[in-house]
Amino acid sequence: MLGFSDVSPFGGEIDTPAVQALADDGYRFSSFHATPVCSPSRAALLTGANPHRAGFGMVAHADPGYPGFRMLLPTTLPTLAESLRANGYATFMVGKWHLTLESRMHDGADRASWPVQRGFDHYFGSMDGFTTLYHPHRIVRDNTVVTEPFRDDEYLTDRLTDEAISMIDALRAGDETRPFFLYFAHHAVHGPVQAKPADIEKYRGMYEDGWDRVRADRFRRQIEIGLFPPGTPISPSTTENTGGVPRWDDLDTASKELFAQHMAVYAAAVDGVDQSLARLVAHLKEIGEYDNTIIVFTSDNGGTAEGGLRGTRSYFSQFVLEAGLPHDWTRDVERPLDELGGPRVHGHYPAGWAHVSNTPFRSYKTSVHEGGVHTPLVLSWPAGLRRQGGDDGLREGFAYITDLAPTLLELAGAQRPTRLHGEPVEEADGVSLVPVLRTGREAEARGGQYLALVGQRALFHGRHKAVSPALRESDDDLSTWQLYDLVADPAETNDIADSDPELVAELAERWRREAWHNTVFPLDDDFSLFVQRPATDLERTLPVTIRLGTPTLERWRSARLTALRSFVVEAELNGELGEGVLFSHGDQGGGYMLFAEAGELVLSYNAYGVMHRSRAAVRGSVRRVTTRFDALPGFRWAISVAVDGRELLGGVEVPMMVGMAPFAGISIGFDGAGPVDWDLHERRGAFRHSGSLRSVRYVPGAKIPENHEVMIAIDEISARLLD
Repeated sequence: MLGFSDVSPFGGEIDTPAVQALADDGYRFSSFHATPVCSPSRAALLTGANPHRAGFGMVAHADPGYPGFRMLLPTTLPTLAESLRANGYATFMVGKWHLTLESRMHDGADRASWPVQRGFDHYFGSMDGFTTLYHPHRIVRDNTVVTEPFRDDEYLTDRLTDEAISMIDALRAGDETRPFFLYFAHHAVHGPVQAKPADIEKYRGMYEDGWDRVRADRFRRQIEIGLFPPGTPISPSTTENTGGVPRWDDLDTASKELFAQHMAVYAAAVDGVDQSLARLVAHLKEIGEYDNTIIVFTSDNGGTAEGGLRGTRSYFSQFVLEAGLPHDWTRDVERPLDELGGPRVHGHYPAGWAHVSNTPFRSYKTSVHEGGVHTPLVLSWPAGLRRQGGDDGLREGFAYITDLAPTLLELAGAQRPTRLHGEPVEEADGVSLVPVLRTGREAEARGGQYLALVGQRALFHGRHKAVSPALRESDDDLSTWQLYDLVADPAETNDIADSDPELVAELAERWRREAWHNTVFPLDDDFSLFVQRPATDLERTLPVTIRLGTPTLERWRSARLTALRSFVVEAELNGELGEGVLFSHGDQGGGYMLFAEAGELVLSYNAYGVMHRSRAAVRGSVRRVTTRFDALPGFRWAISVAVDGRELLGGVEVPMMVGMAPFAGISIGFDGAGPVDWDLHERRGAFRHSGSLRSVRYVPGAKIPENHEVMIAIDEISARLLD
C-alpha cells in the first residue's frame, strides 16, 4: 500500500535515505506495475505467473473455488523460494504472507499453503492480510504460533528486522558461503497505521500546508529528477479522480490539524521501513556481503483511500459504515492527537493523502487506473550491475510484477525447476528485465498485460492502455472502454477512445483472449464470488471448547463463532471465581472480555474504541459463568452474565462486532494479543487467571436474518479497501 511517490527516489519528501542510496547506486523503474490489491501481487511476484493462473484473482478472503480464484498457489508453479532452494539457496521470509485462505490458518489446518511448505526454510510474521504494529494479533514462526507477548513499546517493523538479521547470522554460523534469499514483506504501511513515537514527532507539523501543496511539490520533484518529462500532465484533483477529496483550504482548522497528524503518522511508518532497510544494509556491509547482494524494493499496489475522506481513528468501524449497514455508531472515535499512531489507536490517513501518495496518478488501490497499480521499483546489485558511464539508472519502459521472479533467477544464475513434487511445472508469464538493466533498452515484447478485478478490466499494450472501469451486460459492449497513451499521458488525463475506436476494439478483444488464457472468468462483477464454499461456510460452525493454556484461537475461526449471530460463552470453574481473565476476544480496535477482580465479575466491551464496562459482586462458590450475547435489531447485542444460573448482569446493549472486528482471536484465561481494555492492561497486563478456570465453551446461536447478505457486503468492502 506504499504509493508511487512516498519514497524520495520517486519524489517524496519523507526521509528515506536507505531507499535513496539503493537508487543512487542501482536502478529505478518509472513504469513498474503491480496488481490493484495485495494477494494477487504477491502470488505473481513469487511465481512469475499472472495472478489468476497463480490462483489469486482476488485477495485470500474469498473461497469460490473457480480456477482463477482457488486462493492456493498451484504446486505446478514453483515459488522463488522453491526455485532458489533447488539451486542451493537458504530461503528466509519475514512479514506478511497473505497467500493462505483464512479458513486454513488455524492450528488444526492443513499447512500445505503455509510459507515453509512453499519453499521457505524459516518464516516469522503474520500470515493474515495485515496486523497491528503494536501487539500483533497472531504471529507464526515457521509452522508454530508464537505465544510470547509483545511489549507495549515493541514495534513490529523493528522485530521483523531483528528476526531477518538473526536468520542470516544463524546461517552464517553454520555455513559461511551458502547463498541466501530473504523475502521481507513489511506489514507497514498497511492499516491500521502505527509508528514509533520519536518518528511521529519528527514529522509533527510537516504536513500543515495540506495535501494540495504536498502533491504539487512531489510532482515538481518528479519532473526535476527525470521520472517524467517537462509538460507531463498531472491527474487533476477532481471528484472523479479523488472520490470527493476537498480542497485543503476549504477545511476548518480542527480538521487540518487532525489530518496533518494522520499524515505525520503515515510518514513515520514509511520512515520506519527505511530504517529497517538501513539496518539490513549496514549488517550486510558489516559481514562483507552487501556488494554481492541483490536488493529489490517495491510495493504491492498503490496508496489506499480506505481511511475515507476524513480519515479514521476507529479502523474497523468505518468498514461497517462503508457496507451501508443501519446502525448508530461512529466511524471516527474521538482520541487525543498525541495518541495517533500508538498502540491505543487503530487509525488511517484520509483519502486526500492517498491522492498524494499516488502522485501524479488517478485513483487508489483496488482500481485498475494507474493510482492503483503504478508502484515504485528499485533494484541494486553493486558487484553485478554497476552502472556504466553516464547511465543515471532510470529505466522507463513498462515492467510488471511477474517480471521479478525471472529477473532474479537470471541474475542469480539459477535455473527454474522443470519438475516440482514429481510433476512437470507450468511456464511463467513474466519476462526477465536483465537486458533492460544492463543496456537500458526495452524489455522483450509481450502480447499485452491484462488487469482484472471485480468487474474492472485493463490491458497494457505498447504505449497504450485500455481501461474498462465497469462491465456492461455483454463483452461486445465497448462503451465502457477508455484509451490512454501512457507515453504522452502517464497519469491518464486524456481519454482518446473516441479518436481510435478500432484500436479500442482490438485491445478489448486482446484483453478477452488474455483473460481466457489466464482463467480470469467468471468475472466478479457483482461480488457473487464472495460466496463461500460449503467447507468454509458459516452454516458448518459448531460449538468449540477451549481449555486453559490453549494459545489464542485464530481470528477467522473465532469470528465464525460470533459474527452476525447470537452466541453463548460458558466458563467452567472448580468452585471458586478466583482472579483474572475468563475470556477475551479482540483488541483496541474492538472486542469484549470478562474478568474477575476483587470479588467482582467485570464485563468490558470495546465498541470500536468506545469502552463500556459493567460489574457485579460475586459471593460463594462458582461452577459456571454463562455470558449471553443475544442479537437485537439494528446490529446490536444484548449481553447478560449469569453465575450458576443466577443473572448478575443484564441489559447491556452494545453495537455488534461486524466485519474484521474483533480482530484478535479468542483467548482463554488471559488477555491475549492486543488488549481489549487498556486500563486493565495497564494495571494487570495479560491478567492470567489464578487457576480455578478449567475451560470455556463457545456455543454459536441463531444468525440474524441478514447474515448472508451482510457477510457478502462486509467481504466486498474488506477486499476493496482493506487488503
